[in-house]
This record gives sequence, C-alpha cells and structure tokens, in this order.
Amino acid sequence: MSVVQHGNAFIRPVRLEDADAIWELECEIVREGEYFIAVSEEFDKTVEQQREWISRVLESDRETIFVAEIDGGVVGVIGFSSPNRKRLAHTGSIMMMISKEHRSKGLGRVLLQELLAWAEQHPLIEKVSLGVLSTNHRAIALYQKMGFIEEGRKVKEFKMSENEYVDDVLMYKFV
Repeated sequence: MSVVQHGNAFIRPVRLEDADAIWELECEIVREGEYFIAVSEEFDKTVEQQREWISRVLESDRETIFVAEIDGGVVGVIGFSSPNRKRLAHTGSIMMMISKEHRSKGLGRVLLQELLAWAEQHPLIEKVSLGVLSTNHRAIALYQKMGFIEEGRKVKEFKMSENEYVDDVLMYKFV
C-alpha cells in the first residue's frame, strides 16, 4: 500500500523500527487515563513486546497496522487483527491511538479510511469491529460518520472510579 499525505502527516504501513514510537504513544495515552482500559500502574507492555506484535502483524496476511507520521515521528496508529479461527476468519477488530496534540485534525478519519480500504481489498475480510468507551464521543462520532453501527453495549463494563462506570460500545461495519 502506498503512502497517503494528509496535511503535514503521512499515513503509511508500519515498519518494525516504529516499535519504540508506538510504545511511547501508547504510554502517553495510558497516562491520560481517559481512553485506555489499563491504568498507568498496571501497564507493563515493553518495547520488545511491541516489536513482537509488529513482527507478527507484518508476517500475517490477515492483519495490518498503519501509522500517521509527522516530521519523522509517529503521532497515530491503527491496527487490525483477525482471529485465527476458521469461523471467525471473515472478521477482525481495530484499535486506534492518536496523540493528544494531533486529535481533531482528521488523522483518525484518514487512518480509518486506509484501514477500511485495506479490508475491502482483502479477500477474506467481511466485517470490521471495534469497542470504544461510551465517553469517547469524538471517536464514536467518527466511527458513525464512517458507517459503523452500534452492535451492542457492555453496560458498566469499566469502573473508572468509585462511583463512575463507562459502557463498552461495540460497533461494526461490513466491508
């Protein structure tokens, strides 16, 4: 897949050397405490584990990762993983992360467009799914604009604090 330009950002397939930058982005988002399931004190992923994940995806014919790069730095990432089961091989789920300072600038839309274009070209992929915190209104609005439909909710799935719960909104799109 080719490189796509969006303003000063370039959307491209992941490379193994992106592991450090993706790990740092993930750490940044975990520290924010709003959009990630893990909290800082339990987040223990290593850069080596990030490399292993990227290596596995690069070797897979049913998974992919795209990054958004600005001035040589990774500021966003979207990944697609598909279960290794015959009856689920037509499905897969996405995860997306964008650095705080680069949100609301269209990067999520462009990353999602690239991933969906990849999925539409893939001979096995029929359904793309995701889960998003019900408090992440910008992400939900983006997914809806891109044709995703709410499939269901896991009510009070995440306990954010003593008396604050958040639903896990399950969404899908057929490609």
